[in-house]
Amino acid sequence: MQIRKYEPSDMAAMKRIWNEVVAEGAAFPQENELTYEEAEVFFGSQTYCGVAEENGRVYGLYILHPNNVGRCGHICNASYAVSSDCRGKGVGRMLVSDCIIQAKKCGFGILQFNAVVKSNAAALALYEKLGFTRLGVIPKGFRNKNGVFEDIIPHYIEL
Repeated sequence: MQIRKYEPSDMAAMKRIWNEVVAEGAAFPQENELTYEEAEVFFGSQTYCGVAEENGRVYGLYILHPNNVGRCGHICNASYAVSSDCRGKGVGRMLVSDCIIQAKKCGFGILQFNAVVKSNAAALALYEKLGFTRLGVIPKGFRNKNGVFEDIIPHYIEL
């Protein structure tokens, strides 16, 4: 499996995987799934998008963009989505590791995650293994699909 910059031909798979995570309602703040046209604009507006691909099939993706502007413009943010049929196989680790490399290449100095949901145990364990620092807890910072509020745990790593 390789991690590479996305190509327009990846769009349908990227939209499908992104929308799968949105529909699950347990990790992304977005509530509405993207249409194909919205996906083109959304992914095209990012600083960088990477995909995990093997034998022509996309299994996961990430988006990378500034977390803020001006005096905080050196801090970036990212989101990761892995197809449900490929989770637990190391794809997320490959995506995050590549994202760190690309963030440095794009001139960012810090990668920050604003809203890691407390129940997302796989992400929390991965970020710890990769050396991210927890910044604390925001009580009830995320509303799950079922309407229950859950804590979020921001993280960062210096690049």
